[in-house]
Amino acid sequence: MPFSGQTIIITGAGKGIGRATAELLTQRGARIVALSRTQSDLDTLSRDTGARGIAVDLSDPLAARRAIVQAGACDALVNCAGTNVLESVFDLTDGGYDRVMDINLRAALVCSSEFAAKRRSAGGGGTIVNITSIAGHRGFNDHLCYAASKAGLEAATRVMARELGPEGIRVLAVAPTVTMTELAAEAWSDPVKSQPMLDRHPIGRFAEATDVAQAIAIALSKDASMMTGSVLAVEGNRKNPTNSKIARNSTCSTL
Repeated sequence: MPFSGQTIIITGAGKGIGRATAELLTQRGARIVALSRTQSDLDTLSRDTGARGIAVDLSDPLAARRAIVQAGACDALVNCAGTNVLESVFDLTDGGYDRVMDINLRAALVCSSEFAAKRRSAGGGGTIVNITSIAGHRGFNDHLCYAASKAGLEAATRVMARELGPEGIRVLAVAPTVTMTELAAEAWSDPVKSQPMLDRHPIGRFAEATDVAQAIAIALSKDASMMTGSVLAVEGNRKNPTNSKIARNSTCSTL
């Protein structure tokens, strides 16, 4: 069991990728400290995996810091918490921007800062894995703030890898393609939008949360001990549209 004896913090552990990661790492021997805004999600996760739950609104930076302190001594942090507000350039609102940036970017930076400080005080070592998205690599309609938040988190990952390397702390990003979670369903439930994107995946499907959880496990493992500052793409490869009809209908483009 490769994570036996390790304690791992997972933000956004109540649903989606975070929950799948908590379940997988538990199966592989880890003790999980699960952060989520919804107490009922934490209760079911604790029942199913034995995870220790901390209910917290990560959009509040002070509450986020307190939650990491409350988590105690831990070996790794996985920043899975995320949200989206579907807004175009023309529809941009202050509220939508704040909601997405507060959770997707600031919360991850605050949690990482507090975790890194604790690891340094304990003598160094440890791993941070930030969950980003291929939306930060390419343009998806109505994902203006989401794409910006994920691209920003990848840039921050590289900075953290450089600054925390001397402390023995590795920092990586995992960037999934469309992953069929509750959050993704709102954005990709329309076949007119989803099919052109799906056509770009040679393996013929979108990712499942367990696919991303397995990549996170790789990033956390000792087998990745020489990897830091890297972005692991979980996208089933990707091919360019093979005809102009797909290109015209697709809601994403390579930037």
